[in-house]
Amino acid sequence: MNEEMVKQEAEKKGITAKKAENFSEWYTQLIEKTEFVDYTAVSGCLAFRPDAYFVWETVQREIDAAFKRLGIANVYFPTLIPEHLLEKEKEHVEGFSPEVAWVTHTGKSKLDERLAVRPTSETIMYENFAKWIRSWRDLPMRLNQWNSVLRWEFKHPTPLFRTREFLWNEGHTVFSSRTEADAERDEILGIYQRVLKDYMALPGITGRKTDSEKFAGAEASYSIEHLVPDGWTMQGPDFHSDGQRFSKAFGIEFINKEGKKEFAYQNTFAFSTRELGAMIAMHGDDKGLILPPHVARIQVVIVPIYSNENKESVLKEAKALRDRVSKSARVYLDDSDAYSPGWKFNDWELKGVPLRIEIGERDIKAGKVVTVRRDTSEKRDVRLGDIEKETTDLLGEIHDNLYKRAVKFLEENIHEVKTYAELKKIVEGKRGGIAQAGWCGSAECEAKAKEETGAKITNMPFGAQDKAKGRKCVVCGESAKFMANFARSY
Repeated sequence: MNEEMVKQEAEKKGITAKKAENFSEWYTQLIEKTEFVDYTAVSGCLAFRPDAYFVWETVQREIDAAFKRLGIANVYFPTLIPEHLLEKEKEHVEGFSPEVAWVTHTGKSKLDERLAVRPTSETIMYENFAKWIRSWRDLPMRLNQWNSVLRWEFKHPTPLFRTREFLWNEGHTVFSSRTEADAERDEILGIYQRVLKDYMALPGITGRKTDSEKFAGAEASYSIEHLVPDGWTMQGPDFHSDGQRFSKAFGIEFINKEGKKEFAYQNTFAFSTRELGAMIAMHGDDKGLILPPHVARIQVVIVPIYSNENKESVLKEAKALRDRVSKSARVYLDDSDAYSPGWKFNDWELKGVPLRIEIGERDIKAGKVVTVRRDTSEKRDVRLGDIEKETTDLLGEIHDNLYKRAVKFLEENIHEVKTYAELKKIVEGKRGGIAQAGWCGSAECEAKAKEETGAKITNMPFGAQDKAKGRKCVVCGESAKFMANFARSY
């Protein structure tokens, strides 16, 4: 391949849209060109390529380990749910009816009863819970399953943000008292917050959902909301206090210590692959992905620079360097002859590898290498003798910088407003963002704001409720009961 052909291929492969100017086109190119995920023949369903699935495996492993430390055990239930079970909890089934895909035939034979492809597993699981739980000694029952779900409720899916099939955890727990059940909320949300921060470098706003936005069948729902760089929000992990609604619908009863029958209290919670969309949208730039080091399948790429005359000696040193760095990081040595070092630099930047190490004959003679950070493009000469420590330190600095940048972006785009005109200006503006305002708690005001501005109440943030005292509802002007975050949302 001659130099001109290489140049043309590189230009074709690279991202041409600017994130700040056309986020939608930039994100589409990011998805298509970085080899992170790919489209499939099924609309709204993605193929997770190795780098994307590694991210999911990493966060799944961390969440799973934290669950196990709390005594939450893994189980697995069927993908298919009989229609009569799905209909047992009226509010729940009404909430999911538009989303359900049905299996009606096997071969040429029609089934006696339709089977729903799992949109969520409450109904299939709780039939068994009612058989397994008999007395207070069987509680608490804290179970979780890792699976995929299918929800066919929308016409225009957005890769990772809103896909029809996605991966998640489904936590389903049962307690003998409301007090015990309520205490679980902060434990679970705390795990999700830690994984988001420590692994994906993502901040979020934690709070309670409104009744119109809560999970179908829950008494109360809580979420971690992300702000995407286009000024829209995306719901992240959530936790649902289900009270006794499902236990009464499915007969999940137990004999208490006094010998009397009671209905149990339940919670559900989830963390999904939507987080991968929030992560790449938040951290990526006009060159491509920027993967946080802790979830990057390849944390360090080594690119040797050589000529035909010194190729053997440079590659020997590059392999020795790889072996040293691999003791503390996930390393790939790109010793391919197919492309020039410059092409490789661009390609690895596109794929988001956090740190690049360049090594050539002059570097070897000087006893050093050149490191290049993906997040800042900063180049640094590093002594070969210090490379292990420097690599570890640099990866830590990259993660911290990505998180600080994301926090700064979030904080700068939360705007406290007192009037409806101010709210509309924020959510309808080109930059978008979150308008935080007083809200009286009425569904009418919530619906009016959504209808007229396109912005819903994403949640009522825990850390802002003290500000509601003395405030007026941004919509009707009556006394505010809550501080609410209004924003357009995926």
